[in-house]
Amino acid sequence: MIHKTAIINPKAKITQSVKIGPYSIIGPDVEINKDVTIHSHVNITGHTVIGKNNIIYPFASIGSSPQDMKYKDEKTKLIIGDNNTIREYVTINTGTVQGGGITKVGSNNLIMISAHIAHDCIIGNNVIIANSAAIAGHVEIGDQVIIGGNCGVQQYTRIGKMAMIGGMTGVSRDVIPYGLSTGNRNYLNGINVVGLRRNNVLNKDIIGLTNAYKEIFISEKLNENLKKLNGDFKHNIYVKEIIDFINKDKKRPICTPFSR
Repeated sequence: MIHKTAIINPKAKITQSVKIGPYSIIGPDVEINKDVTIHSHVNITGHTVIGKNNIIYPFASIGSSPQDMKYKDEKTKLIIGDNNTIREYVTINTGTVQGGGITKVGSNNLIMISAHIAHDCIIGNNVIIANSAAIAGHVEIGDQVIIGGNCGVQQYTRIGKMAMIGGMTGVSRDVIPYGLSTGNRNYLNGINVVGLRRNNVLNKDIIGLTNAYKEIFISEKLNENLKKLNGDFKHNIYVKEIIDFINKDKKRPICTPFSR
């Protein structure tokens, strides 16, 4: 059902099962797949592809141009997966040529009121981004991450799988998978044990991960600490993810307990 007051460009590709509410505007390069619900006063523009079963609430602005001085109206994209809930006043921008040209949002995510996802971000699956969190350009967020309300995430930052960021945290350093991070400028304060248990990770693996955490962050010399790490820890798949994350090429320093 499409409300009679909605303005839909005839070039837009919209599946018949899509519902569009009053006064929403859909641009010419938009593709919306089946069973999507778009409430009133939503603006969807740009080269934007929206997957199945998404719900988009009033006053969201999806696929608008990047807030980047280098952007010169190139045809860049936004791709959104399936089963996402995008609440009121959320803004999500398309990519930039310099950043690869695509902003990607995965599936099964909850993006709460007034959150912002900037150009060239890569957002995983089952992510929660709480109210008024601002995600700057080129940020990578892994699966099952929780970002608290009013957080600011600096450009090019990485947040690893199942990490949790406390409310009002300024994230300027990469956060390891399964890490807990808070602070005016973020520091690391442990492992997200509650999140691991909720996802049915075995106790022996959680214990191994927490013990490895103590060894990895025993001092600020991470490379030396990793070399000394007990070989048994490396058989723990969760520890291996952290090691790979730390060793990967990066533009931001790794968040540590010493980062205050």
